[in-house]
Amino acid sequence: MQRQRCSSLIRWFTLSVGAILTVTGSAKAWASVGNAKLLTLPDPVIGVEIGHLMLAIGVVEIAFGQFCFFSKRWGLIVVMIACLSTGFSVYRLGLFWMNIERPCPCLGNLSDALHIHAQTADNIMKVILTYLVIGSYGILFGLYRQEGRTEALPLSG
Repeated sequence: MQRQRCSSLIRWFTLSVGAILTVTGSAKAWASVGNAKLLTLPDPVIGVEIGHLMLAIGVVEIAFGQFCFFSKRWGLIVVMIACLSTGFSVYRLGLFWMNIERPCPCLGNLSDALHIHAQTADNIMKVILTYLVIGSYGILFGLYRQEGRTEALPLSG
């Protein structure tokens, strides 16, 4: 029974992350094709144009989101979510380290379309990032503790 409950939790988490990544990825991809001056500026952490970076990350998020929906390899999905959320966290730390205080344009024009203030959208993205980090690492830690070794992680279906 414990294993089935754990599998249900993992599946629910991966489906919720799939929905989140599909929405945020679509928002980034949509915003990246706009004509805002911000899109032509270099990203302060990565160095490429913000528009190109948003398009690339948007496509990656959409692909991850679809993988979350259609793959049965739940353990692998959780590992991928942990890697992706770690990358986003490192990027956020880079912004913090560089003392950049403006809100991250993570949702692009979607925040404008929904009439959400940029700082509010940035705070929402921080909450989502926290969910991804705590959820993925919490599940991986729980599986490791339950099985006692890394070979037991369910990386296949």
